[in-house]
Amino acid sequence: MGRSLLALLAGCLLPLLPCHTLFADMNALAEKLMSHVTVLSEEIGERNAIRYSALERAAAHIEETFRQMGYTPESQTYELEGRTYRNIYVTLRGNRAPEEFVVVGAHYDTVPGTPGADDNASGVAGLLELASAVADQTPGRTVRFIAFTNEEPPYFRSRKMGSRVYARAARERGEKITAMLCLEMIGYFSDEKGSQSYPLPFMKLAYPDAANFISVVGNLRSRSLVKRVGQGLKRQSGVGVESLATFTFVPGIDFSDHYSFYKEGYPAVMITDTAFYRNSHYHMASDRAATLDYNAMAHVVEGLRHCVLDLAE
Repeated sequence: MGRSLLALLAGCLLPLLPCHTLFADMNALAEKLMSHVTVLSEEIGERNAIRYSALERAAAHIEETFRQMGYTPESQTYELEGRTYRNIYVTLRGNRAPEEFVVVGAHYDTVPGTPGADDNASGVAGLLELASAVADQTPGRTVRFIAFTNEEPPYFRSRKMGSRVYARAARERGEKITAMLCLEMIGYFSDEKGSQSYPLPFMKLAYPDAANFISVVGNLRSRSLVKRVGQGLKRQSGVGVESLATFTFVPGIDFSDHYSFYKEGYPAVMITDTAFYRNSHYHMASDRAATLDYNAMAHVVEGLRHCVLDLAE
């Protein structure tokens, strides 16, 4: 609460931007994010190959939401163990370099046994509201928003991940992806001292002790993108931002759909609340909508809006 209030007060000092307008917009955005998370995690719940009908309901919700924004959603389908799975995407065509793509993605499946509010209804909610926020824009590069299937085990880090299927096909098409932003768990925050942990002990000396920031992480080949997105978020987001580009052997650095784009040689970053390094509900039945901070999420999404438009210039 204190962090969100300080961010709001700071926003009131921005020139030519009335305080009441910012307050109303951010509150409305937080409510929309909460609505998406609630539908996916509470109304639909666990969604994966075991609960295939729920996975399809989630896909239908995403498609319908895109339609209501004025987009025409498309599906990339593939067969797996007798069932059809699909990545759902919409495209905002660029007018200067339409052959170059900025990809924003988030997976909509969950591990068995969890409703997946933070993992990854929060990322899908952010994806949907980012798509909505830029729907009336005319970017220089083409922007594609993709909801990926099958990120979680048993397909995790395999060629059967929806994002691997997409990235591999993009490479075969010769698609020029200049940046990929993976939204992976963006909703869990805490001001409590000691609430944040790290994969390597010495990182505590350089990074915050409290889990009240969003992180931008990537491999060494994507370090320029990590820096650009991190700096952009720091300028525009109302929450703390920490960035890290490092070796992929550091646990967690490539634990999501951006991994698939690394495998095809594309620059990619993960935007994350750091998952199991702070969220005790990770992959648990307790990963519920009520555990998330939607005000902080709204500030993250607003910051990402600026980043996406900057990358698509």
